[in-house]
Amino acid sequence: MKNSKQDSKGSDKKNQKLFGTDGIRGTANVEPMTPGTVVKVGQAIGLLLQRGILKSPSPIHKVVIGKDTRLSGYMIEQALSSGLNSMGIYVQLVGPLPTPGIGYLSRTMRASAGIVISASHNAYMDNGIKIFGSDGYKIDESIEKEIERLVFEENLTSHLPPSREVGRTKRIEDAQGRYIVYAKNTFPLEQTLDGLRIVLDTANGAAYKVAPAIFEELGAEVIHLGDSPNGININDKVGALYPAKLSEAVREYRADLGISVDGDADRVIMCDEKGEIVNGDHILGLCALFLKEKGLLRDNSLVVTHMSNFGLEKKMNENGIRVIKVGVGDKYVVEEMRKKNLNLGGEQSGHIIFGDHSTTGDGCVAALAVLAVLRESGKKMSELNSLIEDVPQVLINCRVRSRKDLQEIVGYHQLLGQIDEELKGVGRTFVRFSGTEPVIRILVEGPSKIKINQYAEQIARLLEKELS
Repeated sequence: MKNSKQDSKGSDKKNQKLFGTDGIRGTANVEPMTPGTVVKVGQAIGLLLQRGILKSPSPIHKVVIGKDTRLSGYMIEQALSSGLNSMGIYVQLVGPLPTPGIGYLSRTMRASAGIVISASHNAYMDNGIKIFGSDGYKIDESIEKEIERLVFEENLTSHLPPSREVGRTKRIEDAQGRYIVYAKNTFPLEQTLDGLRIVLDTANGAAYKVAPAIFEELGAEVIHLGDSPNGININDKVGALYPAKLSEAVREYRADLGISVDGDADRVIMCDEKGEIVNGDHILGLCALFLKEKGLLRDNSLVVTHMSNFGLEKKMNENGIRVIKVGVGDKYVVEEMRKKNLNLGGEQSGHIIFGDHSTTGDGCVAALAVLAVLRESGKKMSELNSLIEDVPQVLINCRVRSRKDLQEIVGYHQLLGQIDEELKGVGRTFVRFSGTEPVIRILVEGPSKIKINQYAEQIARLLEKELS
């Protein structure tokens, strides 16, 4: 019976997963975000470095670790460091720093890897682990799968080096200053932010110190929101997911604009001087137009996801900019940008990637890019915001019991074809299964709110009948 139980457990372990769409994530002190498992993750990363599977610029392996402001960050930081040290890896702790800051430091400090301890926009009780390679880009899926295999299937203690080869951990005191200088250097040297009043919401997260310094050192007057983290208030009704407070403060203080990042500052949402939201699509659109005008938009192309508003695509096409669509998730945007050597892409949610500067979404760098357009154009933020006109959009989420090829559903191809023909040039449909829920998402865009609602309901009724 004992052997039978062990075999069963071994089989279960093989089916376990650590990584989701953006690293490892879960509730702190609940698997997989427990100290024991996190130590093993550190050991697995260390072993891959020692074996040369994770490429390193130096035979002396060092890993940079940053985090956001969650209470559990201390626990996970120490567990990761212990696991890495036990495999002979040197660790450099930088404390609270935006996710893109770790991508930057991984490259410039010639580190073997970089790790961010953050659950991004999630509430404080969650935490996560994002891993960057020495090139500053997030590791690919094959490396993730090997880390999973090592954690769940191998006895990692059998790979521990001798006592004299144990690694060390030290703190890097000037990491925040390095990131501040890097971010400021993405803003035109001949420009300043003198005379601008900005409301800045840092979500009580990783950017609570660096973001205000970036904008203030460039000359702006900054009104602070969400800059008092206490370990449990990260993303708590503040930050990029809650822009209403930002809009209200912009109007109250008569500011020129507002900037709001999320807990790890890899995404940004802005608002104009009237308090109107400037989402990721609008940021991408106005920056693409500006870069193309200056001859700096590589291949006159922009990478977005299928969730971007049709109004963005329409405006880009009118101005000779090719829109390339990829699956939902900033990692797919980055993959496409690297594959085609492009320098601008992002998501409606505010993950904006400027490939000439960053290896991942960077809220501060994206905001500075918008401010550069503002300064050079001499326009108000509301004028820039109006460059992109959103097409009305309706999204219906239908719960499903089964998944199958939609093209095999009788009548589906014909219905979509008919609707797409009626929306040709003025709107579109997009239907996809959720990657995390038993749900199918139906998106319809077009000039008439009444008609697109009717179209979405038609599609939903057909799919509910076949999949529920």
